[in-house]
Amino acid sequence: MKRVLLGMSGGVDSSVSAILLQKQGYEVIGATMKLWCGANKQEKEKNEKSIQDAKHVCEKLGIEHYVFDAQKEFEKYVIDDFIEQYKNAKTPNPCIECNKKIKFGYFFDKADELNCDYIATGHYARIEYSEKYNQYVLRKSSEEKKDQSYFLYTIPREKLNKIIFPLQDFTSKGEIRKIAQKNNLEVADKKDSQEICFIPDNCYQNFLENRMNKQKEGNIILRNGEILGKHKGLINYTIGQRKGIGISYKEPLYVIELNQEKNEVIVGSESELYSKKLFADSINWQIELDRKQDLKCFTKIRYRAKEAEAVVRMMKNESPEKYKNRNSENEILQIEFKEPQRAITKGQSVVFYDENGVVLGGGKIL
Repeated sequence: MKRVLLGMSGGVDSSVSAILLQKQGYEVIGATMKLWCGANKQEKEKNEKSIQDAKHVCEKLGIEHYVFDAQKEFEKYVIDDFIEQYKNAKTPNPCIECNKKIKFGYFFDKADELNCDYIATGHYARIEYSEKYNQYVLRKSSEEKKDQSYFLYTIPREKLNKIIFPLQDFTSKGEIRKIAQKNNLEVADKKDSQEICFIPDNCYQNFLENRMNKQKEGNIILRNGEILGKHKGLINYTIGQRKGIGISYKEPLYVIELNQEKNEVIVGSESELYSKKLFADSINWQIELDRKQDLKCFTKIRYRAKEAEAVVRMMKNESPEKYKNRNSENEILQIEFKEPQRAITKGQSVVFYDENGVVLGGGKIL
């Protein structure tokens, strides 16, 4: 019997995943990772409740349950990166870093220690063998509205055949909850978590201000250099923002750029938010492609963005002028869209798909 280590958050998705894996004949071992216990009593209690919920499900199903303390790893790879990105006037996606370093990195190491053949999670995505690419591939979930493949592009392709997503064939969350109710799981009606796990109040500015030096004020300007007011620190602004900028003008203005070097927030009309081109690095290819050729594909520049047709080009040995002095040996890609995209944001990820929803790869927007 094949052994699988299942990541269990205490929610309904991972709990039902345990049931499905058992029905498929696997020996299931549940594991909950302590990633962030919070700074106050309420957060600590919520974290402990999640661990206990997962433990109770495992007891009910008759499977082992482990708790892995990964707080140091989470601090190093996710929280420190989150802070560093904001220091550099970028807008990071911590869930992608967590998947890369923790859920599909650290967790694999733990699976090896427990002699497990596979790991599994309650993510909404598909892994299947592709005759076209002659390998296992990551593909969009059947549950299109909850598809999480965007967050998973950093998984090394050589690990795909060791990962199971038990929910990959389900087309609605309602089906998942019905299975939980049928099996009398207490978590059947538990609400999904929506916020970043280490920012439970959804106010990332408070989190950053407690961990960074006091933010310096600077100018809010138009492209032509006209000063419209003062900002309270670059971390309080993001590309595409309209409300809360703190200025008045004859027409609606949006944040269109953050200039870290000059400590300026640049604002402009909505039309100035659109661009047909971006550059990306920190590339992870899910599919081995001939990268000497232009790649026509569909792309997403953020999780909730609509897919957009684009051409991906290798920059070969030449970097765009403004990136020549950066300290990185990673390849740089140029992505050119068929139609202009709104609010392309540095630090977010761009992910490439083929016409069938297979993830080809992705990278960080420069």
